[in-house]
Amino acid sequence: MLNKIAIVRVLSVLLMIIGGAIWSGLPFSLYFGDGDHNALLLSGLISAGLGAAGFLSVRKLGRAQVRKREGYLIVAAGWVVMVLAGMLPYLLSGVIPGLADAFFETMSGMTTTGASVLTDIEIQPKGILYWRSLTQWIGGMGIIVLTVAIFPLLGIGGIELFVAEAPGPTSDKLHPRISETAKRLWLIYVGLTALLCIILWIEGMNFYEAVNHALTTMATGGFSTRNSSMAAFGPTIQYTVIFFMLLAGTNYTVLYLSLKRRWSEVWQSEELKAYLTIIGLLVVGITAGVHATGKFPWEQSFRDSLFQIISLITTTGFVSADYTQYSNALTFVFFVLLFMGACAGSTSGGIKLVRHLVFFKNSGLEFRRLLHPSAIVPLRMNGEVVRGRVITHVYTFLLLYLFIFVIGTIVLSLLGLDFETALGAMATSLGNVGPGIGDVGPVDNFAWLSSPIKLFLSFVMLLGRLELFTILVLFAPYFWRSN
Repeated sequence: MLNKIAIVRVLSVLLMIIGGAIWSGLPFSLYFGDGDHNALLLSGLISAGLGAAGFLSVRKLGRAQVRKREGYLIVAAGWVVMVLAGMLPYLLSGVIPGLADAFFETMSGMTTTGASVLTDIEIQPKGILYWRSLTQWIGGMGIIVLTVAIFPLLGIGGIELFVAEAPGPTSDKLHPRISETAKRLWLIYVGLTALLCIILWIEGMNFYEAVNHALTTMATGGFSTRNSSMAAFGPTIQYTVIFFMLLAGTNYTVLYLSLKRRWSEVWQSEELKAYLTIIGLLVVGITAGVHATGKFPWEQSFRDSLFQIISLITTTGFVSADYTQYSNALTFVFFVLLFMGACAGSTSGGIKLVRHLVFFKNSGLEFRRLLHPSAIVPLRMNGEVVRGRVITHVYTFLLLYLFIFVIGTIVLSLLGLDFETALGAMATSLGNVGPGIGDVGPVDNFAWLSSPIKLFLSFVMLLGRLELFTILVLFAPYFWRSN
């Protein structure tokens, strides 16, 4: 039997947190006087009020024990509840009046995808745009990880929630207690966000824009306050954002070890080495290719290539140039990057590099096993043997990811998209990247898509953000059985 008390209590806490987060936009709204304060105030009141009512209704009904089954259901349902509450400011302010559009924009924010239906961002109320950026920051590390740090105070266990939400197949732990782990992750997350905000402010952004871009950079989300995204800013700011996107795509365990100056453990990470090596090789090749077009000097070719490579690999989705204008070959390379993903345990989306490493290393070992069928040839990562169950999980994930991508592309084609746009929309939504190819490229918008397509892509974003299994397991008949 599912513990309904646990589910209601956790979802109620999430609603109260979202309500408070919405209210955090009031200072910007009142300062700029854009008239969106009433929408923010009412939206926060509705969300917090519903959450408080739900929490009080089950407060005296016993301990809310969260087991694995409840954990998966709470994460999936919690994300939908957060999106439904998060779309209220758009609807009540009239910035996005359509339900499908508001749901799409909020899902894109909460999943840190960065695809948008707003055609003119710069004329929107400042409080609403801040909330739009904050949805990505909340979803970046996962609000579930934040709340497991305070759930012990509410009598709720949190380990199952962390397992269901933590991005990527990583077993690294910063501390044996899950609440302490969550606190450390968020201290790093908050600290880096604040640091980036200060640096961007010093480098010339106004404080409002510095806050927004710091939120969406560390979340690897990609929402901007400018129509032209990061192309609106100069080289200094772009290089700063490049560095922090690189950090945001790094496993937070590695960042923690770096802060502790445990460098020997940092450089044991094969995924980190692959991450930096792949970026380095891509930058050399693509910079040469961009410069060979004869349209850009070396520095701009290098900066634009570096920016777009890191933006796509980390699934941030910021744009500094239209990468589809270079050549068909380079466009294909950037399309492939939509499937890459950065490090497990980071705020990035996508497949994650560790899965690629496991796949290629194990595939290589298969040749040795063919030549020496009686030999035991284990797969090792970071000096440790990878269990067979993990390898099976990785192969299953990759096959499911490919299958969903193919089926989704067919569905989008049947719904009226041309083949290239269907490929781009499906790849960027499933990978939580933002820009794609075709008519949803880096300088395009998702506003023109039909409501059924937007709702379908919203579901795909959720699938990608929660790494397939958390959602798909809910469709398994045995999940709902009582035994």
